[in-house]
Amino acid sequence: MMRPFKALLGFAATLSLVGLACTPVMAEDLPGSGKTIRFVQSESTGGNYVLTKIAIEASKRLGYETKLSTVNTTLFFPAAAQGDLDLSMDVTLPQLQPSFDKVKDKTEVVGSGFIQGAGYNGYMIDKKTADAYGITSLEQLKDPKIAGLFGKNGKANLISCDPGWGCGDVVDYQLDKFGLKGTVNPVRGKYEALMFENVARLKRGEPVFFYAWAPSWMTNTMVPGKDVVWLPTPFDALPGSVSSTVSALTPGVAGCAGGADPCRMAMAAWNWYAIGNKQFVAANPAIKALVGQMAFSQATWSYWEKTISQDGSSERNIRKLADDWMSENKATLDGWVATAKAAK
Repeated sequence: MMRPFKALLGFAATLSLVGLACTPVMAEDLPGSGKTIRFVQSESTGGNYVLTKIAIEASKRLGYETKLSTVNTTLFFPAAAQGDLDLSMDVTLPQLQPSFDKVKDKTEVVGSGFIQGAGYNGYMIDKKTADAYGITSLEQLKDPKIAGLFGKNGKANLISCDPGWGCGDVVDYQLDKFGLKGTVNPVRGKYEALMFENVARLKRGEPVFFYAWAPSWMTNTMVPGKDVVWLPTPFDALPGSVSSTVSALTPGVAGCAGGADPCRMAMAAWNWYAIGNKQFVAANPAIKALVGQMAFSQATWSYWEKTISQDGSSERNIRKLADDWMSENKATLDGWVATAKAAK
């Protein structure tokens, strides 16, 4: 009776060894096993850095090794085209469309943008003044009486963008095209410092007039439709340096003055997009599937931007925001990874 029992023990031991031998094979079966992704993030710090951290963590769960470089976006495009870099998660389109078009035969857009509902750029004033004087269009600031509400001597002070930022060129161009140069003075300085002053003025109940974008810490602090409103522009107008084939007339913009829908913004709706080397994307369907699923609400982006503005853009703070999101949205992240694993 002992012989069969010993045989069974031996058989069980053999099965155990086979099982152990299979374990490494299963681990190596991940789509990224033996591969490295050379990620890139732009020099512009914000919610895009949090996004990149989440993408890197998800890629590691797919078996990939990762490397991350911070590179000016204009330099990223030729490097990606040459195959020196693989994937950037934070390219803004249509703002950078001309740069992308130069290398679109070697690179491609992956997914459909990371901000749910897209992002907006435009002109804002406080809701209190808008309601009191019936201001529902940027064009009304041609009137010195209206413009003077936001400055003095019949001329408004408009907080514009940092010197060197492309949005400042858009503002200057549009003030000329809309016939507002005589009544609107664009103030270009350190944008964040100017906007902190703006927030203080708003809290004191004073009129404010500024150029902004959403999602951002500004629209998290000064909420469209509650504290401030977007002023529709009279027609589409962009300088040659900012390309767009899509109208600035944008549906569903919360807080558009006068309840206008669609609302004509300063430019067409924009988004953060992933752009990768075509050969890399073709060889990594799991990453294409992962990136194609990733999207975050405007509220989430605004929260990230506000937190970074308040607490700083240190590696520790960015990592905490990413870790917090992944912890609070574990089921979503697990679903992204599971779908990516099955991609062919």
